[in-house]
Amino acid sequence: MLNECIEGLQIKPCGTYVDVTFGGGGHSVQILKKLTDGRLIAFDQDQDATSNIIDDKRLTLINHNFRYLKQFLKYYQALPVDGILADLGVSSHQIDNPERGFSTRSGGELDLRMNRRQKFSALTIVNTYTEEELAGLFKKFGELANSRALADALVKSRTYGKIITFEDLKEALGRFAPKNQENKFFAQVMQALRIEVNKELDALKEMLMQASEVLKSGGRLVVLSYHSLEDRLVKNFIKTGNFEGEIKTDFFGNRNLPFRAINTKPMMPSTDEIRLNNRARSAKLRIAEKL
Repeated sequence: MLNECIEGLQIKPCGTYVDVTFGGGGHSVQILKKLTDGRLIAFDQDQDATSNIIDDKRLTLINHNFRYLKQFLKYYQALPVDGILADLGVSSHQIDNPERGFSTRSGGELDLRMNRRQKFSALTIVNTYTEEELAGLFKKFGELANSRALADALVKSRTYGKIITFEDLKEALGRFAPKNQENKFFAQVMQALRIEVNKELDALKEMLMQASEVLKSGGRLVVLSYHSLEDRLVKNFIKTGNFEGEIKTDFFGNRNLPFRAINTKPMMPSTDEIRLNNRARSAKLRIAEKL
């Protein structure tokens, strides 16, 4: 949904924009094409993303998590900004690189770190978390109904040997996968582990709260999410200014909302785009304007 994202930003040629998920640089390239004297600040915590740097003096690439949005924008004297773009989830490079362990087809170790400078990985979780901790993350981040049974099986399995690869994980939990839904089941398991490793939802909340502070009045927030946990946070924050989705008022009964939703329902990829890129099938795009 590249075109929809860029159109949603309503780019001003002399404006200042932020791509908080630089990745392969695809969105950044398109933003730069629409700028003249404008400026682009990009974030990506993955060191591999720095190899995709674009040779353009208008671009500043920051190799850190987007949860530090306001801090770095202030440091680079880029406040306030005209638009922020976030393409959440895992990059194609991360999925396709077996050493990163993001794919169920990978033969590598269970890693799942978006920032490989941190020591905490999926290996730590599956081999050291308590049964209660595992059940909690499988339920909360994987939305798996049988989370306690999964946690129990995982703890018992690791008594026979350390769980190193996805195949080890599959051997421990394979019997719980519903027939003909094995891929979906393990995608949920891996999602739960990945979110915990990278503290993704916490980082998203921090970024959204800071976005409401750093955007100019009339500035655009464009967010592309790939699962319900992310989309729910984005939807609630745009609609109510909080993550619970509760309408809150001040002492006088006024609603102090940071954003106005441009599209009340998320935009979805076309059938043609899904046919060309199957990974886009779960994408949901929400666009909001700073009030």
